Amino acid sequence: MTFLGLILKNLFRQRVRTGLTVLGISLGITTVVTLGVVTTSLKTASGEIIHFGGSDFMVAQQGAADLSFSVVPESDAAAIAQLPGVSRVQVALFHITRVGSNPFFFMLGLNPADVAVNPPPLIAGAVLSDNPNDVMLGESAASDFGAGVGDSVVIDDRPFTVVGIYRTGSLYEDGGAFGNLSVVQEMAAKSGVVTAAFVTAKPGVDAKALAAAIEDEFPNLSTIADVSEYGKVDQGITLLDTANLAISILAVGIGAIGVMNTMVMSVFERTREIGILRAVGWSGSRILRMILGESLLLCLLAMVVGSVVGFAATQALLLVDTIRTLLRPEYTIDVFARGLIVAVVVAFAGAAYPAFRAVRLTPMEALRYE
Repeated sequence: MTFLGLILKNLFRQRVRTGLTVLGISLGITTVVTLGVVTTSLKTASGEIIHFGGSDFMVAQQGAADLSFSVVPESDAAAIAQLPGVSRVQVALFHITRVGSNPFFFMLGLNPADVAVNPPPLIAGAVLSDNPNDVMLGESAASDFGAGVGDSVVIDDRPFTVVGIYRTGSLYEDGGAFGNLSVVQEMAAKSGVVTAAFVTAKPGVDAKALAAAIEDEFPNLSTIADVSEYGKVDQGITLLDTANLAISILAVGIGAIGVMNTMVMSVFERTREIGILRAVGWSGSRILRMILGESLLLCLLAMVVGSVVGFAATQALLLVDTIRTLLRPEYTIDVFARGLIVAVVVAFAGAAYPAFRAVRLTPMEALRYE
């Protein structure tokens, strides 16, 4: 029998115990993978907003608990547009409201002149005009409304006429609408302010240096060029990252206890067998590799099961209409690598004591064990 074959045989001697251990570890890895997919997906969607309209970076209120709470005076946005090195500033007011069964309908208030200069990719119709009743719908929103160009839709109890349908590839934009800034300000009761200003630097101008200059000039504002800087204006992503780390640590701790229990029982039950192996010439290091191999194989099996269940869980989340409007799953290598790391750490942490005990057994002690 090969060394790997012996490890497999040892694992499946107690099928129920092995199965329950795999189940317990896989549940922890399922949680790690699922939360990792959710966090990565939200980061991706947030990153799409940062560069709205092809801008270099976004400017929002410093220290806002959530980006949707950010308040930037239009006068500040106008002043930023006059700074040397600024090519274009496009302002937007985010208004999140309920439309039908969707409580997170994303409506952006924009200046029609800005949209005309930098229009989104159109599927049908035209861009916003100065008509206050005009609205542009994202492809997904148009599908949800069952509306086309020329149709009437109701948002926040206000009727609008659909003048265009666009597709940007952004989850929030394609699931929402573009309306006239003054109208959306009235709907949100936020006159004279916007949520964010999106800045494009002139050719040859260093965008990072320009962002630093804006923060120096306007202490109440923060610039965000990357998702890693999102914590300046939105704590949600930071909290998710923290929760992911905490759950990973918890999964390691609980999983290690489960593996240790399984491996300790296995070593106790095979004490005489280990003594025979030592008597026929097996070295302590070979015994050590056997115990660690069993633990590692156990956890890798749990990792595969947990990853598959995690994938299924995130797909199941999309069956909920509300979640589908906020989440487009991103299955990156990093997410599954985190699950693998948790599995490997659990394997070695859980097998450390049983392996140490098995190696310390002398052949005579092991053969006398009853």
